[in-house]
Amino acid sequence: MARKILLDVDTGVDDALAIILASKSTDAQLLAITTVNGNVSLEKATVNTLKVLTLLHKEGDIPVIQGAHAPLRRPCFFEHSVHGNDGLGGALPHFEPTAQPADGYAPDYIIEQANRYPGELTLVMTGPLTNLALALEKCPDLPKLVAGVVYMGGAAFTHGNVTPVAEYNMYVDPEAARKVIHAGFAPLVQVGLDVTRKALLTRENIGSLVDSPIKQFIKTCTADYIKRYEARNTVAACALHDPLAVAYALKPELLHLEEMFVEVETNSQFCDGQTVCDRQQRLGKPANVNVATEIDSDAFLSYFLHSIQN
Repeated sequence: MARKILLDVDTGVDDALAIILASKSTDAQLLAITTVNGNVSLEKATVNTLKVLTLLHKEGDIPVIQGAHAPLRRPCFFEHSVHGNDGLGGALPHFEPTAQPADGYAPDYIIEQANRYPGELTLVMTGPLTNLALALEKCPDLPKLVAGVVYMGGAAFTHGNVTPVAEYNMYVDPEAARKVIHAGFAPLVQVGLDVTRKALLTRENIGSLVDSPIKQFIKTCTADYIKRYEARNTVAACALHDPLAVAYALKPELLHLEEMFVEVETNSQFCDGQTVCDRQQRLGKPANVNVATEIDSDAFLSYFLHSIQN
């Protein structure tokens, strides 16, 4: 049976690929997409999401609901150097979405859908966790209503990608992340840089796809991303951060998880946004997050490439 998914995005390059995967996989029933400020502004994230859905001919099937314009307490921190000024690496510059965002506010919509499908809905969060934190403020019992939460974010035992220790989504809104990880979601799964840096899409992988508008979009939107990733990491690839979070929600066997206590640093000169993961239980606190520590990279890439060509 297809899993009911609500996808929360700040649509840059890898969010766009996550949307394609969630929309085309036969394992997913994508009920809606909510948007949040992050890689780009809320407005750009929303337009980009609508563009991708129009490319997929799904714009009339999947509602898009806008959420938070900014982090809970901090200024916006965009990633134009990674995703381009438009968030899509210059892909679809003259492409007009054929739909508008649906009425409503993402935190309210998350609560509404959780109540509509109690115990069935999986929340997959691929941007900063602002929308979910705001939903928790309105509905503290939300963890009892959903089947679970999967978030792309954090770096347990590897270096960050914004600061030496912080992953981008956690860095942008660490207060929101902290609220979410202590809310009592079960399961709450962290798909962080420890595994997403091993989920790599190469130019050869893209070239193997059947010729289509989707292939051309992926080739264009990842071109600069791959160049930048190669310059920094010496590997010519696009890290599929957000698609891996979606894939785990649909195929849990792709990742190995470890239960541990996780805290998010919010008051540090150098370490804000760091996910402190207590693997050895040195703090003596109960586990609150299932942290992904290992990936079956070949199985994931095969699943991703097969699914997006459905």
